[in-house]
Amino acid sequence: MKNLFASVLWALILCFAALPGVSQAQQSNAGGVWIQVAARPSLSEAQEEARDFAARLPDVSGYALGGGWYGIVIGPYARSDAEQVLRVYRAEGQIPRDSFITFTSNLRTRFYPVGVESEGTAPVPLADSEVEAAPAEDAASDVTPDVAVADETPAQARQSERALTREERMDLQIALKAAGFYNSGIDGAFGRGTRASMSDWQVARGYEATGVLTTGQRKALMDEYNAPLISTGMASYTDEAAGISLDLPLNEVAFSRYEPPFAHFESSGDLGARVLLISQPGDRRTLYGLYDIMQTLAIMPLAGPRERTGDRFTLEGRDSKVVTYAEARLIDGEIKGFTLVWPTGDEARRTRVLAAMQESFTRLDNVLDPAAGMDDAQSIDLVSGLEIRKPRLSRSGFFVSGDGVVVTTADVVNSCGSITVDRDVTAEVLLSDSEAGIAVLKPTEALAPMATAPLASTAPRLRSALAVSGYSYGGVLGAPSLTWGALSDLKGLQGEDYLARLELAAQPGDAGGPLLDKDGTVHGMLLPVVTDGPTLPEGVRFALKGEVIRMALEKAGVGLPATEASATGEMPLSLLQKEATGLTTLVSCWD
Repeated sequence: MKNLFASVLWALILCFAALPGVSQAQQSNAGGVWIQVAARPSLSEAQEEARDFAARLPDVSGYALGGGWYGIVIGPYARSDAEQVLRVYRAEGQIPRDSFITFTSNLRTRFYPVGVESEGTAPVPLADSEVEAAPAEDAASDVTPDVAVADETPAQARQSERALTREERMDLQIALKAAGFYNSGIDGAFGRGTRASMSDWQVARGYEATGVLTTGQRKALMDEYNAPLISTGMASYTDEAAGISLDLPLNEVAFSRYEPPFAHFESSGDLGARVLLISQPGDRRTLYGLYDIMQTLAIMPLAGPRERTGDRFTLEGRDSKVVTYAEARLIDGEIKGFTLVWPTGDEARRTRVLAAMQESFTRLDNVLDPAAGMDDAQSIDLVSGLEIRKPRLSRSGFFVSGDGVVVTTADVVNSCGSITVDRDVTAEVLLSDSEAGIAVLKPTEALAPMATAPLASTAPRLRSALAVSGYSYGGVLGAPSLTWGALSDLKGLQGEDYLARLELAAQPGDAGGPLLDKDGTVHGMLLPVVTDGPTLPEGVRFALKGEVIRMALEKAGVGLPATEASATGEMPLSLLQKEATGLTTLVSCWD
């Protein structure tokens, strides 16, 4: 339905543009704007891409941008029409998501289409030298950019320039630097370097090279620089309840609701961007708690830099879908900040939007009440209305060395973006043997487990009581539990001597957990239920024997565990539970 609506809407736009005089009125309108869909450093590449776009879209043109770059644009349109066309084409996937609105002043000579074409005749392209040497006007064009005529004399330009503030002068240097014409310091002083860059920019944009920008040229330069912000509707926004004022991309996000400590701004455009304002009373402990919580949210990918120092933190997470940035600072008992979620692949605009939000962020009186919304329906999978990140698969594991090496099942490490042990410590795979079903992991930071597995040197007696220590429900209960059973056989159903058969009613999350006797000795590791084999009776499970675990550790370069089993006699159940909890850990696979 959404695609059908977009197609119908676009058809209405085309019908309107086809009315007599409408296209001409748009083209002659000095306020007409364009949608830039691509830029290439080679004329031949740009011509080919322009033909590809023209084969499926109307109003496609190609213009030299200066500096050896060639742009493919659609238009021109009135500003409101351009914004609608941009939304529709993005939604339908007709143009890249990082396409943006640009201005006539940014365009030089047209290289596509060239000349007046008859039906079935391909345009004749200009050579690079011809494009650079041609005048700003193209007499053969149906649509041409405005002629670059100076709006002020050099003397008038200098006079208007003297009225600029230091910040405005610095902004011009920043814009020239972003356009590739200036490479010196941003100091607001217009010396020889700045004048030369202004002259180069004027030549590239078809103006007379005076080295002094007129009022109109300064506006054109800043419009060019701010095009990414203009296309997202960056504008000042004040949230009195949160006590925050800042610039937001209001074409892409809109206020949705308060769920302290967040003010939610959900996506209102086709980019899928989101914003959270952070506002809550608290101290440094509250700030650090927020820092930990935000790393568990689904909107914050695992990969990316994180920093927590003093009374502030920053977080950044990246994956194939989004880039998320968050920052917060504690001042006078109030924690305030923001989070920006932006689609991957639109880095130029994301960087500009983020910089504008940071620069404009202002703390006002007031802060969100943390008790607000306590009567609303709550979910263990949500924090302040945000979904908690969930692993693709979780198993149990157990520590076998004092620095935190873990043994677990092989299935939990397959095709993972990252693997964690002890809930939030990233681990690397030292060994994964899918045939035996065992994996050996090493944490990326040294751990000091409360206990390590004392591996048995002899097999237990048949029918002896054994228990698996595991996170039966994938860590939901917060701690491992003991599930008791009995040893049925010292071989598998096909005579496999590296397996032991158990009578044990275990849960899926228990797989990978250590198999202990009443003395606390570890005799093996519980394996997951095999789903592609015969269906076994309920309560039949298999475990990998301790001798196979020893061999895997030696192969992984870990060697024998530091803790060796010794005859200590039967432990009280409370002590056995404590030992099992100390050596068992949760292992999770994350996409």
